[in-house]
Amino acid sequence: MIAFVFPGQGAQYSGMGKDLYDHSGLAKELFEKANSVLGYNITEIMFSGAEEELKQTKVTQPAIFIHSVVLSRVLGDRFSPDMVAGHSLGEFSAIVAAGALSFENGLQLVYARAEAMQNACEQSPSTMAAVLGLENEIVEKVCHEIDAVVVPANYNSPGQIVISGSIKGIDLAVEKLLALGAKRALKLAVGGAFHSPLMEPARMELEKAIDLAGFSPPVCPVYQNVTARSSTDPSVIRDNLKKQLTSPVKWTQTVQNMVSDGADTFYETGPGSVLQGLIRKIDRNVVADSVKLF
Repeated sequence: MIAFVFPGQGAQYSGMGKDLYDHSGLAKELFEKANSVLGYNITEIMFSGAEEELKQTKVTQPAIFIHSVVLSRVLGDRFSPDMVAGHSLGEFSAIVAAGALSFENGLQLVYARAEAMQNACEQSPSTMAAVLGLENEIVEKVCHEIDAVVVPANYNSPGQIVISGSIKGIDLAVEKLLALGAKRALKLAVGGAFHSPLMEPARMELEKAIDLAGFSPPVCPVYQNVTARSSTDPSVIRDNLKKQLTSPVKWTQTVQNMVSDGADTFYETGPGSVLQGLIRKIDRNVVADSVKLF
């Protein structure tokens, strides 16, 4: 069975999507539609903007979403998923690619998400850290015992967890995890504590936008970050999406469940190749590759 997976924030690069725009009339039409929906020329930033511009959350998230969804559309009949999933932001791309939400509504939600997250970051100085080489249970226990906000945020692959929280919480956790034998516990260059309780203001803001969006049954099961389980029920998909910003991304568990349900080939649909690497670490017996158009 074939699974299409969609990357999250961090996969962006200058020039992303330019090949699609130049080679496909459908892609050009969708890129122009994105400019119209957003009210500014995001394609110019994607195609020729500086890396610093692309790193802004309000640019990064819609840019990755646009690239990913346009790529899935340009594939035409070759986009025939038995199941889909996305990592964090990529879940929105997956839901739109699977037909549960329109391109326009999905893009509006992603932009609302980016702005809400940026606002939350400005309210509470916070950060994230990547932890390598420890069991999930050890990382969870350390986070739980610290008297500050710090939680597991991304279960990326066995032995690789990202934690999220206040500056104090992350500093204390990094110190304790290194003492317990972590190969690395490294603070990340991010603007805030994504997928933690500190994103509650963003969650509340985004919830209103999600309630206004029109969801439909997808063409295949959508595996969601919050549960690591699949759904084709629009109301379940909507409710899980509301919880995503303050809940951990259960990527390891998601991929494991997809494999258990029959997935043996994964195609990363969007910029970069991060998810392929993670999938290979989760299960060496599956095929993980990029979507190739030209």
